Amino acid sequence: MPELFIGGQWTAASDGQVREIRCPADGKLVATVDEAGPQDAAAAVGAAREAFDNGPWPGTPAAQRGRLLLRVADLLERDKAAFARAESLDTGKRLVESEYDMDDIANCFRYFGNLAASGGTDRVIDTGNPETDSRVVHEPVGVCSLITPWNYPLLQTAWKVAPALAAGNTFVLKPSELTPHTAILLMGLLKEAGLPDGVANLVLGAGAVAGAPLSTDERVDLVSFTGGLITGRRIMAAAAPTVKKIALELGGKNPNIVFADAEFDTAVDFALMAVFLHSGQVCSAGARLLVQDELHDRFVDELVRRAQEIRLGGPFDKDARTGPLISAAHRDKVEAYVAAGLAEGAVLRCGGARPEDPALANGYYYPPTVLDECTPGMSVVRDESFGPVLTVERFRDEAEAVALANDTVYGLAGAVWTQDGERAHRVAARLRVGTVWINDFHPYVPQAEWGGMKQSGVGRELGPAGLAEYQEAKHIWRNTAARPQRWFE
Repeated sequence: MPELFIGGQWTAASDGQVREIRCPADGKLVATVDEAGPQDAAAAVGAAREAFDNGPWPGTPAAQRGRLLLRVADLLERDKAAFARAESLDTGKRLVESEYDMDDIANCFRYFGNLAASGGTDRVIDTGNPETDSRVVHEPVGVCSLITPWNYPLLQTAWKVAPALAAGNTFVLKPSELTPHTAILLMGLLKEAGLPDGVANLVLGAGAVAGAPLSTDERVDLVSFTGGLITGRRIMAAAAPTVKKIALELGGKNPNIVFADAEFDTAVDFALMAVFLHSGQVCSAGARLLVQDELHDRFVDELVRRAQEIRLGGPFDKDARTGPLISAAHRDKVEAYVAAGLAEGAVLRCGGARPEDPALANGYYYPPTVLDECTPGMSVVRDESFGPVLTVERFRDEAEAVALANDTVYGLAGAVWTQDGERAHRVAARLRVGTVWINDFHPYVPQAEWGGMKQSGVGRELGPAGLAEYQEAKHIWRNTAARPQRWFE
């Protein structure tokens, strides 16, 4: 079956190009899929434009749009096993993690479905004049280009597709060329749920070929991108000539601050999970561990001991606790990142070399790695590895902890570990990040906004603000007692 979805129809790539998708855990072929070119991207934008300008979806009552999203959530729950398996084969992540993701994805569609059904975003303005009727209404932006990453393929897609549909938009989705299968499955569910043809469109392929036209096409009104900082800058520049709305989530270098009074075992446990979940391929990973001087040695010793026990394995290995990196090229980047840190003076405490286990030889595995005695000027402290690499820095007091944590161009997330509630809230207030966890790491809910400060991005996903990204506010003023003003008499 062809895998591009344009104007409500499955279609093959116009130039016949295809791409092999291989599982990162063992290199085995998952499938061969169509690879879109610029002509396919243009056709998808055209279908979305036609559906927005002349189709029923933008004018469909919000409550009805909400009911469709709730239907999608039900279908995702029905097909959870198939979606989770497809996600794990594409990404190599453990099946149990993909299953958790599917629950979160269904919850995301359900949240925006209920939010759309509730209405409540329009408001009446009191002008102080009884002869005027003044209202602010919220309308869909138009055609949206949605460009998503490979680490959480369907989750990041849901964060964009659900609010875009709730607001009444049409869209073209371009997932990572490495992880297309859950996006393909989602198109089928949207059609089954009754979404009109042309509202949802899917193109597969590399960003430079299939994705770039989605940022420059003048028929596109909004570009939402999740991925790396360098690509995000390019997308922002490409969208500037046509002054499109932009939403960018560009990752982070996230501090995990542990004060000496933190509950020791819990803080160690969460520090491991913060950085080594999904082999560190998480935009909000706690890859910078900041530990107070008097706790440092004991804390890092125990963390290293436990990190060395983390078992690597494929998605269906029930004994594994983390999986492979996404590709050989990405593993090469992580290796170079670690080598640069060691050259700058970081101390290798564990990891740092490919595993020797023959059972892992065909996958792109890299072990949990801890680099101790790091300092702010090191590249490993400043740059995002997007791999299972933890850097450790020392701090003396609260002021230094905050200064170190904020000494980065990123500002996505961070955490504070202390039993002093007042200190926890003081530090949280001073951190220049979009999400702060206190004595926790990684949880989120669709009701709360997600996004970054500084170069971690522009705009927000999830929550009411996540819906507002896909809306335009319009002020409508009606004079109920119009009469001549005689201004020029």
